[in-house]
This record gives sequence, structure tokens and C-alpha cells, in this order.
Amino acid sequence: MEAVLPIEVEIPCMRILADAELEEAEWAKQRYEQLNFIDEKRLKVLCHGQCYQQRMAQAFNARVHHRDFNPGDLVLRKVLHVTSDSRGKFSYKYDGPFVIKEVFSGGAVVLSDMDGTENALPVNTDAIKKYYP
Repeated sequence: MEAVLPIEVEIPCMRILADAELEEAEWAKQRYEQLNFIDEKRLKVLCHGQCYQQRMAQAFNARVHHRDFNPGDLVLRKVLHVTSDSRGKFSYKYDGPFVIKEVFSGGAVVLSDMDGTENALPVNTDAIKKYYP
């Protein structure tokens, strides 16, 4: 007596079909049907994955708030680098205020200090927030 996996009973493998003593044409036909069934399963899984990604994107985008920045707005810039500060967790999270000098379409802005000195590097809009004096 030979052990058979439960999956082999549902989708017979070559060994099970050989034990059943099927003709070669019948065996080839069943094997071809199984291969088509596998392709259908792959397409079904691919479709399910794409639908899941779309649902997750919609759920995420529903909570995203679009922020508009215009030249002349006052903003605070998030401190992105860790400095050797004795205050530790009580150090400032934002620098500023800064004035927006120029806004780019990709979500970047050029900031300048309050006295008009322009910073060389653009800053992503994720790292700034509006300042209301």
C-alpha cells in the first residue's frame, strides 16, 4: 500500500494516473485540463491581488488631505536630522518660520528665511506645515 497526499486525490499526479491504468490519450487529455485549470487559478489570484491593491489604495487615499502652499506663505520645516542636543526628546521638532519662495509641481518648495536669505535646496511638502502667527 502506498501513501497518497490529500492534494493528489483532488488533483491527480502522474503516479496516481499511472496506478489508475488510463490510456495514454486519456491521460494526456486529463493532464492538459489540469494545466488549463492551473492557468485559471493563477489568473484568479492575480485578479484578486489587483482588486485588493485597489481597495487598499482607495482606503489610504480617502484619508489623505491635500495641502496647498503658495509663495509668501509662512511655514515651519521639520527637523529631519538628529543633532547632538542636550535636550534629547525635548528638542524642537520644527525650525522656522520660513517664507515659501517658489512652489514646484512635484511637491517641492524653495524656502527663504524671514530676512530674505534663500535656502539652496528645495524641501518636500511632506516635511513642512503652515505656520499661523
